[in-house]
Amino acid sequence: MVRDERLWSRDPHHWRLYADGVVRPDSGLGPMMFPRDNAYFADGDTHRRLRAPLDEGLAGLDVHGMSRVILSRCTELIDQVAERGRADLVAEYAAVVPMLTVAGLFGLDTDQGHQLRQALIALFGSGADSQAGNRNLERILTTTIQARRALPDGDLTTAFLRHPNLRTDYELQQSMVLMISAGYETTCSWIAQALRLMLTDPRFSRRVRGGRLGVDDALNEVLWRDPPMANMPARYALADCVVAGRPIQRGDAVILGFAAGNADPRVHTDDPWLEIDNRAHLAFSAGPHTCPAHRPAWLIARIAVETALHRLHDLVLDIPADQITLLPSPWTRCPASLPVRFTPARRTTR
Repeated sequence: MVRDERLWSRDPHHWRLYADGVVRPDSGLGPMMFPRDNAYFADGDTHRRLRAPLDEGLAGLDVHGMSRVILSRCTELIDQVAERGRADLVAEYAAVVPMLTVAGLFGLDTDQGHQLRQALIALFGSGADSQAGNRNLERILTTTIQARRALPDGDLTTAFLRHPNLRTDYELQQSMVLMISAGYETTCSWIAQALRLMLTDPRFSRRVRGGRLGVDDALNEVLWRDPPMANMPARYALADCVVAGRPIQRGDAVILGFAAGNADPRVHTDDPWLEIDNRAHLAFSAGPHTCPAHRPAWLIARIAVETALHRLHDLVLDIPADQITLLPSPWTRCPASLPVRFTPARRTTR
């Protein structure tokens, strides 16, 4: 499906229930499934035109400088909780690191970053407040675009403003929506799930105390078992067809179950140790719409997980593992909280 643009479109205008008005304009699904002028919702030449600014912007990132900034932010966040001996590694860490990093890449300040987080939680929740969350997100980005037009800088907002492929302010804004929403939500979930795995799975929890499997193994395991986008909207059938024996009608919306695909027993062995470092998962999708930011995302997630494990001593989960709940969303599987305890750091004197 993800490779065949002749039969499967990303353009929601082909969605029969949307075109016929069956899905209400105020539907909570709107922010994730209604048309936007960005690469996510386009096919063919239009997709390639709108994707080029994303690929070029990411290619131009200073990876070494970005690593230093991420490490500094992670260290600062951990230091803020280190003396307490307790923390929520989602609200106080996993949700904050990608928010500050992605917002910073586009020239947004910390306060705007926190506003983005609340807007994106609502958007990905696809509930009654998702439309309001989307409006808040677009308002913040419009303000940023206006500021960079008046005073250009070395950030991705300025790069997008200068790119000839983005022909209107709406295309510019919606390209930022795509980059920021995908970059924040998925990386937050990835960090949180990797920390959960390191603290709860015997294969990985031993690593915290000097065992066998490391952070890269945990990050890869999450991409298999709990990919940041468990279900990806959507592909729209351009003709009647049959998929795995199931009839699909022209105009049907098909949700891609990446988590389900990754769990297919035909691609696994009975020995989980033999699957270490197997990266044939679908977490970053495939085909023309493959995630363009998997390398920066890996960098952010790896530094974040390593920093927490390195700087918080005797780190353990503060609740039974089966009491970890997920943020409400049909698309993502991000833990709502990750309460932990650890040996408090000694207060330093100056």
